[in-house]
Amino acid sequence: MELSSTLCRVQEAYQQDRAAKAVLENVRTVAGKAAKAWGLEALAAERREARRERTRVIAEMAALQKHRFPEEEDRLFSENPDRGFGNT
Repeated sequence: MELSSTLCRVQEAYQQDRAAKAVLENVRTVAGKAAKAWGLEALAAERREARRERTRVIAEMAALQKHRFPEEEDRLFSENPDRGFGNT
């Protein structure tokens, strides 16, 4: 299961808060390490989400380029392909 960057940032903030408010040194240490780990996971999730968005945009652009409009299709099936078209 892939974690979202939002969830990771929330967990990072929670662990930072826990580390700041902890009375015991070992709790502060563990919470600080957990916050750092959540921060690294958030960076990875942000990169992954950005890559997915770029891929989606590129796929949409490719789909639009493949789509032919009716007048273009009519020109492809011209009886006189060596001659120009009257409405250009």
